[in-house]
This record gives sequence, C-alpha cells and structure tokens, in this order.
Amino acid sequence: MDSLLPGLKSSIEAVKKMTGGSSDILINEFSTGGISCALLCCEGMTSAQTLAELVLMPVTGLPPQGSPRELFGYIRRELLLSTDRPVISDYDTLLRLLYSGFAVLMADGSDTALGFGVQGAQSRGIQEPSGEGNIMGSHEGFTETVRTNMSMLRRRLKSPELVMELFTKGERSNTDICLCYMKDRVPQELIDGIRSSLDELEAESILSTGYIRPFLEKKSFGLFSSTGTTERPDVLCSRLTEGRAALLIDGVPFAVTVPKLLCESFQSLDDYAFKPVYAALIRTMRYGMFLVAVLLPAVYAAIVMYHKELLNSTLFMLLVEAEKNAPLSVMTESLIALLMYEALREAGVRMPKPAGGAVSIISGLIIGDAAVQSGLVSTPLLTVSALSVLGGLVVPELDSEVTVLRLAFLISGGIAGLFGISVLACIVLVNICSEETYGFPLTAPLSPFRLSGMGDTIVRVGMRRLLHRGFTVEEYHED
Repeated sequence: MDSLLPGLKSSIEAVKKMTGGSSDILINEFSTGGISCALLCCEGMTSAQTLAELVLMPVTGLPPQGSPRELFGYIRRELLLSTDRPVISDYDTLLRLLYSGFAVLMADGSDTALGFGVQGAQSRGIQEPSGEGNIMGSHEGFTETVRTNMSMLRRRLKSPELVMELFTKGERSNTDICLCYMKDRVPQELIDGIRSSLDELEAESILSTGYIRPFLEKKSFGLFSSTGTTERPDVLCSRLTEGRAALLIDGVPFAVTVPKLLCESFQSLDDYAFKPVYAALIRTMRYGMFLVAVLLPAVYAAIVMYHKELLNSTLFMLLVEAEKNAPLSVMTESLIALLMYEALREAGVRMPKPAGGAVSIISGLIIGDAAVQSGLVSTPLLTVSALSVLGGLVVPELDSEVTVLRLAFLISGGIAGLFGISVLACIVLVNICSEETYGFPLTAPLSPFRLSGMGDTIVRVGMRRLLHRGFTVEEYHED
C-alpha cells in the first residue's frame, strides 16, 4: 500500500503508471487558491452535473491559501461539496474510490487527497422481480446497484436497529458487499460466523451470489442449500426482523440470506394478504406439488415395472395398451422425456427472447406430438412427466434440487421399485435434517420441533397473533 507522493506531477505520473494510462481515468489540472491542483475521476462512473455543480464550481473560486494543508482545511471547514468526503492517504484507496464513482482532489505539496462522492453510473431502474411474482404485494425488486438496494431496505425499516456494514471483497474486482442485520434480533454468533467465513474468502473477483454462498455453507455434501436468496426487498425485511442476516452484492439483484429455513421455499408474500384458511390451502398444495414433482415419475415407473398388483384391472389394461408398442423400458422413456424437457427449458432460457416462441412450437407441436405418434414415448408417461414438471414450477426456489431428486428417484424406482424409492427417501431425509448453518437447522421448526414456530409453516395463524409473537430464528439455534 503505497502512500501518496507530495509532488503533484509525480503523483499524477504514479496514477497513470498504475492504471496503464487507461482512457477512462480523467485528470484535470487547474489552480485554485494560488496552489496547483488536479481533479481525478473515472468516466462513466460519476454524474457530470453533480460534479460540475457541487465540486468544480465551488473549488475553482477559492480565496488565496498559504499551503495545501490550509487549502484542504478550508474546503473541509467552509464547503460542503458532498456528504461523503473521505481523506485519502494511499494509492490503493485512491484507485478504489475512483472506480467507485468518487472524484479525487489532489494538491501540489500534500501527501493526502480529498474524495467526493458524486457517483452517477448508469444502472437499471427499479423493476418488478422476475422470479418472485405476487398479486397484492409490492412490485419493487432489487437492482444491480448496492446503494440503491440499501436505500430500499432503509425505506421499509426506518429503525436504528437496522445495521448495514459496507466493505469490499475481491482482489481485482473490489466488489462492494453490504452485511445487513437487525442488531437487537440477530444472534451475535451468527454475525461472528459470517464475518469469519468472509475473511476466508480469497477471490480475484465476485460476480454473482455463487462466489460467496459456498463460503457461508458447510463443507459437507448437502442436497439443499442452507443459504437463501431473494430479489424482493419486502421479503428480505421480513427475514431480517426474524433475526437473520443478509448480504447485498454490488452488481447482483439478489440478496443472500443466512440462515435459510426449508419451509420458506413454500411461502410467498401473498400468503399474508389472504385469509388463513386460503393461505393454508395454497401452502398445502405447494408441499403436495413438490412431492409430485420429485416422486411421480419414479412411482409410475416402479408400479408399472415391478408392482402391477397395485393397479386395478381397468387402469392396468390401459397402461398395457399404451406401453405394449413402446420399444424402451418405462424408466428409459421417463429419462428421455424429462431430459428432453430440461434441454428445451435451457434452450428457452439461453436463446434470444424474440425466438422464444420457436421453442414452444418445437416442443409442443413437433417433439411432443411426434414422440407419441411414433410410439417412442407413451401418452400416460408423457402425462406423468408433464405433471411432474408442472409441480416443480410451483416451487421455483427449489427448481435445481427438484430436477436432481426427480432423476435420482426415477433411477432408484426403475432399478429397485418402491423399495429403492423408500431407501433413497430415507437418505434424502437424513441429509436434509443434518443440514445446518452456524448451528441453525435447515428443517426448523419441524426438526427440531418448535411449537412457537408452527404458526407460519404449513398453516398460518391470523395476523393478530402472527404480528405479536416476537418470533426470531434464535429459538431454533442448536444447543
């Protein structure tokens, strides 16, 4: 960490050398108060209007000063310029602030510089979240700018208990990361654990949540992630008030929440806008569709291949008629149908949006119809696969887990029937129950069982009771 050189010319040359003469670093030399100065900024990262009105115009008309120290003292004492005015003493800090949208004032003969927060980089505006839709809740979602996301949290939680710690990670990217928590709700050991995990993070760049989440989770193999994500500020606020912590990453419109509870994947903001009876019905349906998405193809293959006695005669004859001309086994047919769906979905996500209609035409009219007509896939099996896929869409947060488990259960059922499904189900259940983050179990409040947390899991109690029960995740902390 090199200290600033007192000579203005030598200091400017040092900046040019460190940046490789990059064209986006703008250096403007001028004289004010009888002292030679230079104003540095990064093109595209600052607001030109704010820079001109709050910095350039006031600074260029200063009365004569005896020394650079007096000049900086006068600016700090008499001029506001910007609310964020750090004092810079080394080149690492200077470059980091430049690339973050600050303007930096250097004076000949001073070994320090002044930074002014005049950020104005172009960014996407606040829009409706793409993956967490709702009917009666807010339609605001996080953006790629971390300070905008911080302001959306503060606007909803106007409490001094909300703490937001801003720091940088990434040797090359110097990505701004914000740790958010309610200091009167969050367990101190959780915050200490997160800080310790982030201290172990050694990466050149941080470009998505996937660069951080593995460091916040256990190193052992887990089928389900023990950290959650959300792109809704209102959802994040509710989790913060429950005693959880969150990480906002600059450039990513998703927040990482720690710890994650499995039951929250089956909840939505609209559940709290309707009557408890209807909310319980919808949540029960989500749990049921999750089981359908994971188990239906496997159970179908197991029954058709090994347990035909479970079918009544009418259904048995229908399936025999449908499967008698199929050249492949039921398990192989199911794998083909499900992998075909995954390929089509991946194509729909990656290809240009204007061509998205072609995917529907190809998948629905050509592949699906042709596969049935040719006898490669039977109609009942295609129906079962479609129901399984539809069930996975009901719980989008668990989409990756559902995809892997669906194929694993299908292979187990195709090889060993219902016995194979039962064995794999026990393995999955043990794995889920053993998963935890910093001592907070993933399956709480079901395991370990906490009666105080059951009012907002499968069912939901009335809002009069829900808003005054003072619930926090600390109740779930393992002893």
